[in-house]
Amino acid sequence: MGSHRRPAPSGLDRGARGATLCALTAAAAALGVLPAGAAPQDDRRAEVDRLYEEAEHATESYNKADERADLLHDEVGRAQDRIARQQERINTMRDGLGSLAGAQYRSGGLDPSLALMFSDDPDDYLDKAAALDRIGARQAGELRELQTAMRDLAQDRSEATRKLAELDRSRKAVARHKRTVERKLTRARQLLNSMPDADRAAYDRASRSGRTPDLTGAAPSSGRAAAAVAAARSALGRPYVWGANGPSGFDCSGLMQWSYAQAGVGLPRTSQAQAHAGRQVPLSQARPGDLVTYRDDASHVGMYAGNGQVIHAPYPGASVRYDPVGMMPVSAVTRP
Repeated sequence: MGSHRRPAPSGLDRGARGATLCALTAAAAALGVLPAGAAPQDDRRAEVDRLYEEAEHATESYNKADERADLLHDEVGRAQDRIARQQERINTMRDGLGSLAGAQYRSGGLDPSLALMFSDDPDDYLDKAAALDRIGARQAGELRELQTAMRDLAQDRSEATRKLAELDRSRKAVARHKRTVERKLTRARQLLNSMPDADRAAYDRASRSGRTPDLTGAAPSSGRAAAAVAAARSALGRPYVWGANGPSGFDCSGLMQWSYAQAGVGLPRTSQAQAHAGRQVPLSQARPGDLVTYRDDASHVGMYAGNGQVIHAPYPGASVRYDPVGMMPVSAVTRP
């Protein structure tokens, strides 16, 4: 039975076809039209956009780890202060009991075995105290109080040790996410610098917003929302700075946190947490001051400004600006 498969082209045929394709590509380029899949500048722009998006993911992870590290640092500091106060109280209690025991021993009123009670094992205190028939109710109460204080101290020390270990892990995560962000941004800058001047200028123009949309008739949901919107508008034109929450530069969630702080409202640091920092409303009911989070993982956030616009810090190289609310898939609208 005959085969319908075409014979494989020879090396000469392949070379001829390659030359023909190059000639067609050159002609198409001269006419301003490239074959499908032959748009390297578009590919580079898409790659820059992808790197910026990945850097934003890493930035939010950095913000979360950094916020956790700050919280743990404060908790460890408070725990250490509490431990120091407890230790001072225990020392005072042991000194008092030691003075009492010494006086009673010198007067012959205390069995020498009472000295065993002043070991570093508080769990043995009461057991050993029960074996001493000369100890009074007052001393037993004081020993019980000392035992409780020492147990509390041991628990606090254990908790402080655990938090110190978690703080160390969080600081390492901060450093790891920082390296990831910087690596992505370095690669994006390299790609931008490799573009022809005209393409890079076009990309830069797209990253600047010189227009102010018509926002008349849009009423904030509350006085604090109005104050937050006013603060966000005052930041228009300030640069995107990853990991920053103002006032000279912002990342996306940093702008939201700073703007609401000017209204006396505390927001969490990350866009993921901000998506749950209030009551969620439908996009069709969004009002100025509402937080609009984007993508399935809520890795970007902006503030609704009214009339289908948001104020946000887009990405490195771009400044705080207005953009359409539908610039990317919306995951939630939250009213703080």
